[in-house]
Amino acid sequence: MTRTVRAKAPAKVNLQLTVGAPDADGYHPLVTVFQALDLWETVEATPREDGEIRLTLDVAAGAPVDASGVPLDASNLAWKAADLLARTYGITDGVDLHLVKGIPVAGGMAGGSADAAAALVACAEAWDTGASRAELAALAAQLGADVPFSLHGHTAVGLGRGDQLTPAMSHGEFHWVLATQSRGLSTPTVFAELDRRIGVREQAWSDFEVDREVMTALMSGDAVELGRCLTNDLEGPAISLMPRLGDVLDAADAADACGAIVSGSGPTVAALARSRQHALSIAAHLRASRTADAVVTASGPVTGTVLVQD
Repeated sequence: MTRTVRAKAPAKVNLQLTVGAPDADGYHPLVTVFQALDLWETVEATPREDGEIRLTLDVAAGAPVDASGVPLDASNLAWKAADLLARTYGITDGVDLHLVKGIPVAGGMAGGSADAAAALVACAEAWDTGASRAELAALAAQLGADVPFSLHGHTAVGLGRGDQLTPAMSHGEFHWVLATQSRGLSTPTVFAELDRRIGVREQAWSDFEVDREVMTALMSGDAVELGRCLTNDLEGPAISLMPRLGDVLDAADAADACGAIVSGSGPTVAALARSRQHALSIAAHLRASRTADAVVTASGPVTGTVLVQD
């Protein structure tokens, strides 16, 4: 009997994102600290006998997501994940993949990577591949730099292209306010802007190491201290491409956030709160400032990709 398997994967925020000079292949080595947040992408996988992969999608109720530009063909990361898994394990069945998107598209929060991770887990179960989590993680690294963390979740240090993960000790729960924009930013474009700024000496390469202050704040569960040491080398380039992000950061500061940062390559701005109630207050202030197209709250760290039972 054909059965539908459902898996979900979390959003991420980068607490530190340090970018090194590009290598011979044009890739920038990274030092990053990820935290998984309780916004989710859900993927439903239903095997089909004709060997085809087909995608459909919906937006989760109440989610600030414009999915109109999400491709439903072989360029989609979830499609690529299913195809890679099938080729690796000799699967001849196809699959219907239904995506339910709860993470902003092109928002620097790894929504596409979460789709890929959820598709790997759902398809592995639906096709009964017997793949271990370590084997799925190896496939995830072939799909994109953020996909392994989408599988892993919690809080982790990422090295290399961000895919070499080490769990990071973290105490307690952190509360975030996420200010999103209806227009996304292209990650390659933001990296190209960083390279341009450094080329004309508008910006310098950062010290390439894990920030000890970030790790100490995580271990102590101190949101105020963590907020003071949030760093992202891509923030300046993202703001230059979308100046409105500077207004969002200013509004978060005026709302007494512990700290605020452009998440990844943007354009989502993540503001850290002292408590859940404080997050609601910051969210109200950001909505009133009209600097973002949507504002949501989220908490972390949370688990990585998991199967969802009916």
